[in-house]
Amino acid sequence: MFFSLPLQDMDARYTYEGIELTYSIKGQGDTIILLHGWGCDRNIWKATSEFLSNHFRVVAVDFAGFGQSAEPQTVWGVEEYTRSIEALTQELGIDEPILMGHSFGGRVSILYASRNKTRSIILTDAAGVKPRRTLGYYRKVYTFKLMKWALPLLIGSRKAQMLIEQRRSKSGSSDYNRATPMMRAILSKCVNEDLCHVMAKIEAPVLLFWGDNDTATPLSDAHKMQRLMKDTGLVVAQGAGHFAMLEQPELWSGAVKSFLKIE
Repeated sequence: MFFSLPLQDMDARYTYEGIELTYSIKGQGDTIILLHGWGCDRNIWKATSEFLSNHFRVVAVDFAGFGQSAEPQTVWGVEEYTRSIEALTQELGIDEPILMGHSFGGRVSILYASRNKTRSIILTDAAGVKPRRTLGYYRKVYTFKLMKWALPLLIGSRKAQMLIEQRRSKSGSSDYNRATPMMRAILSKCVNEDLCHVMAKIEAPVLLFWGDNDTATPLSDAHKMQRLMKDTGLVVAQGAGHFAMLEQPELWSGAVKSFLKIE
């Protein structure tokens, strides 16, 4: 296992089970770990890191398969991603971090906090509640699976692959279409994982910051998390979508500073 000794205000690398992960450290004090969403990287936290690093040691991580971190070699789920962050915190000697997670980073934050000492958690437009699926969704999914099985038998594998990719590009999400085959498999696994069963185990105080126009992780998810977690407050960014922290930066920074008691 290779580990780069972290200094202040620098990028570093850590190898977890053969996967090289990249992270940055900025500032001094108690540690905040910033965990980005799917399709993003640690740079999404740039503005947030700037004001937090005046008061904390800020560790911003590129998840495996994003930014400058290598892809997993097998199909990871939320469990494997969480273990990679647990291993990193152990190597850095972090006993009780503050966690901040956006979207997919919220999934990892929730699972981490459900079984590790955590000082506090900030979740913004976080995933973790399994989305409700309509009959139309399941019809589309199983039609596509049937198409993948039957077309090669009917028209040959080369033509079938072309038609399958055309169908995927029209019906799949942008995150799915941009991903490599490995990351597509990982996304398919992670997006269907429901973490509601572990939310009641979280003892640390939680701040939820949500856009009321978020369609990826709707505001109803935040209300459900608020009911399931023990010590939770919710700030709603009116008119904001899935990236509420970027769409309403003043409200975001004010809510974070108030929650963390930053003067």
